[in-house]
Amino acid sequence: MSFIARIAPAARTASAALKPTAPSISIGATRALSSTACLNKGPVDAAKDTLKAADRTISDAAVKGIEVGENATEKLKGSMGAATGEAQAKSGELKGDAAELAGKGKGKAEEAMGQAKNAAGQAKGKTEELMGEAKGKAKETAGRF
Repeated sequence: MSFIARIAPAARTASAALKPTAPSISIGATRALSSTACLNKGPVDAAKDTLKAADRTISDAAVKGIEVGENATEKLKGSMGAATGEAQAKSGELKGDAAELAGKGKGKAEEAMGQAKNAAGQAKGKTEELMGEAKGKAKETAGRF
């Protein structure tokens, strides 16, 4: 047995020397590494984000309101152009009617003025006639005394 005990260790070392082995690295403790930013935000950063989101929402609503106003303005300008033409035509029509009525009114006024002058002339004639009669009666009466 002594012979076997002497050969066995030598056989082990010889067979180990013949086998190809890859080098191995032994790591005792592993450590997690990360390259992302920290997700914990403070109250200031959270408030900034909230205000940015609110500002964006308000800005979008304001832009939509401005666009609606511009569209309405363009539509009004288009309809006002047509309405202005119609109004000018109607105005010309009304001016013609007004001139016609003014002419009629002026004619009636002149007619009334003529009638008034005629009536005044008749009244003046009547007055002179009555004055003449009164003078005549006064002379008769004075001739009797």
